[in-house]
Amino acid sequence: MSSELEKAGSDNQLRFERWRVVLHDAAKEVFLMMVGSELSVPEQTDPAVLSEVAGMVGLAGELCGVLTIRCGKTSAKKIACLMLGMTEDEAAAQATDAIGEICNMVAGSFKAKIEGLEDKCMLSVPTVISGDSYELHSLASGERIELPLLFQGEPIWFSLEVQG
Repeated sequence: MSSELEKAGSDNQLRFERWRVVLHDAAKEVFLMMVGSELSVPEQTDPAVLSEVAGMVGLAGELCGVLTIRCGKTSAKKIACLMLGMTEDEAAAQATDAIGEICNMVAGSFKAKIEGLEDKCMLSVPTVISGDSYELHSLASGERIELPLLFQGEPIWFSLEVQG
């Protein structure tokens, strides 16, 4: 019995390592296509993130969980600026919408890259939280993938929480 549990744990570990790569690829592709900017891997393993803006998209069906993007207000404005072709000042009012849309596109790209999920997993409407003081708590009891990347030198965190 314990060998079956070990095999299940090992299979789950491999799945999450593969999903980490898929999430990384999805994020890089969306940023390149929609923002015209490359994401890079930070030299520091866990760069601090200024969580002033968080976009969330729920996943339901074959895969249940939440995809989250967290970044600072400055990064959110830059993303909106580049997406919309406006100055940062003009794009400031669109920053939360831009983060929500990017989060939605990364979630859609992620599920499209996982065999068997595209038609069997639905996405929620994006939700965006902004402010200087908040904490995100998920009720999902399962696995979490954390993926820190850099957008124009600033940390931006992608996370996928999957209900177990």
